[in-house]
Amino acid sequence: MGDLTPNAQKVYDALKKLGATNEEKLKTADDVMKASQMGKGVVNNALQELQNKGYVKRVARQKSAGYYIIK
Repeated sequence: MGDLTPNAQKVYDALKKLGATNEEKLKTADDVMKASQMGKGVVNNALQELQNKGYVKRVARQKSAGYYIIK
């Protein structure tokens, strides 16, 4: 996990705290925003980084995308 920026690490920890560990327990960027107490832009950038590095999976849904930890 040493390859993550501090913001991405906070977002990862927030997802873990929220219990987003599989597809049935998806959390939205807004959920992560509240849990991590970070701004929407910062959270979205961190989620993008986590996706690119293979830590988080994004699932597109009708209203908003959901995220969960895969690593």
